Amino acid sequence: MAIVHVLLVALIAATTSHAPRGVHGAAAKTTWPGDLAALAKAGRLRTDPNATLAASTDFGNITSALPAAVLLPSSPADVATLLRAAHSDPKWPYTISFRGRGHSTMGQALAPGGVVVDMPSLGGASSSAAARINVSADGRYVDAGGEQMWIDVLRAALQRGVAPRSWTDYLHLTVGGTLSNAGISGQTFRHGPQISNVLELDVITGYGETVTCSKSLSPDLFNAVLGGLGQFGVIVRARIALEPAPTRAKWARLVYTDFATFSADQEKLIAPRPDGSIGLFSYLEGSAFVIHGLAAALKNSGTFFSDADVVSIVTRAAAKNATNVYVIEATLNYDNATAASVDQALKSVLAELRFEEGLSFVRDASYLEFLDRVYGEEVALDKIGLWRVPHPWLNVLVPRSRIADFDRGVFGGILQGTDIAGPMVIYPLNKSKYALIMHDMMIYITHMISSIDAWSDRLGRYFRWDDSMSAVTPAEEVFYAVSMLFSSVANDLKRLQAQNQKILRFCDLAGIGYKEYLAHYTVRGDWVRHFGGKWDRFVQMKDKYDPKKLLSPGQDIFN
Repeated sequence: MAIVHVLLVALIAATTSHAPRGVHGAAAKTTWPGDLAALAKAGRLRTDPNATLAASTDFGNITSALPAAVLLPSSPADVATLLRAAHSDPKWPYTISFRGRGHSTMGQALAPGGVVVDMPSLGGASSSAAARINVSADGRYVDAGGEQMWIDVLRAALQRGVAPRSWTDYLHLTVGGTLSNAGISGQTFRHGPQISNVLELDVITGYGETVTCSKSLSPDLFNAVLGGLGQFGVIVRARIALEPAPTRAKWARLVYTDFATFSADQEKLIAPRPDGSIGLFSYLEGSAFVIHGLAAALKNSGTFFSDADVVSIVTRAAAKNATNVYVIEATLNYDNATAASVDQALKSVLAELRFEEGLSFVRDASYLEFLDRVYGEEVALDKIGLWRVPHPWLNVLVPRSRIADFDRGVFGGILQGTDIAGPMVIYPLNKSKYALIMHDMMIYITHMISSIDAWSDRLGRYFRWDDSMSAVTPAEEVFYAVSMLFSSVANDLKRLQAQNQKILRFCDLAGIGYKEYLAHYTVRGDWVRHFGGKWDRFVQMKDKYDPKKLLSPGQDIFN
């Protein structure tokens, strides 16, 4: 289900006041050294409140931190100038963060008393840089500035009849921002996260050095930066793989009243065939709804369900004495060449599933309309004051073997009888392509591939999640992304935060080997546990590329 849904709840929104985290006054040092003085004179390195206040909050609306200064770069060279000065000055007092569209939820892109780099300035009207989105002549990749929004990358690519393969649910995020985490959505089961679809990066490290890196060129930096939470440098260009773009999508929602049936059908839809291929669906996610407030929650989950649909679902849930309702959301993309057969193809897939009889709902949408579906919901929420509220989101990756326990303890336990504003998203992901590995191993054995290099070249096809990158996942081959995207619309932030902690305590006590996605820890030991076997390597890369530990302090990993 879309990562943000319309929250047209009956309660009137009221923005809650919060105690700022680490609010600082402007730094006493306003005379900048060397080349930074020129940036300040040009109005690109600012310490005035108009600049610093705008960089002191984020989408979460839970914490705030006033920086000493904000850099509004006109080119990557301005960013490099700042980082070189920071590294070379032994008395440099400021940490440095990189702010895209400010969509972190717990201050991850803030720099208390430091310098915030306003990345969108790179693509602004005053930018001296060349066009920051360029599709290759053959349409195989796009070079996009790290500050560019995915919606703009999509629009530029569609003009050439191509598009990236892997997305996030909300496209008004920056390329560098999502690649610094992982970038997941309903296409991830097929193509892997966004970080697995990157061919090359330009990164400015903590030394202020601009490095072009890939799997074959400075691979340690390439792997570290992807999913690296901004700890090793800032992405100023990403080369992203493209594929031929469909024109439209059959968009289906299928209703279930039993979690075991719901999850079994989800896993069936992402399971690889013996040749390594996967079924017809292009996108697959799902949602959970508790019975308390079910009708309102369904009405507020976008504009998909009609009033009559909601009545049918609520009536069926009551007849089944269900405690929760679950909905699979999936699309089948098509174009002019496949338009005549798409309905039959969809019918054949649905015939194999076990959703509640009569409770399948299908719409037809343009490819762009489907991918950008959340933005309209944002606009609607903003108009009624329900967008700029606290967002105590909780995102966890749960091993397949424990997802039923999670459902019973959280959706069927902790959240029962509670007021919920915001979607609860749940869907499975594949880590690698074991069926394809076995298929190709047989080819290898039969035909005796002549060199190890030839075999190694094929390995990139096998892993949707590249374990050499910084992003972490549960140990199992199949795991679930569970996003509880709560909004505080009734002055209930403390209740929601306590509820999140109760969910995590349940998972810890039950021994569920989860990983938080978009995590925010304040204790070093929690980060060590989070990264597990990758921690030592993570520290080594920090020492190598940001030895002064200046970058991305809002993550609270090394500060």
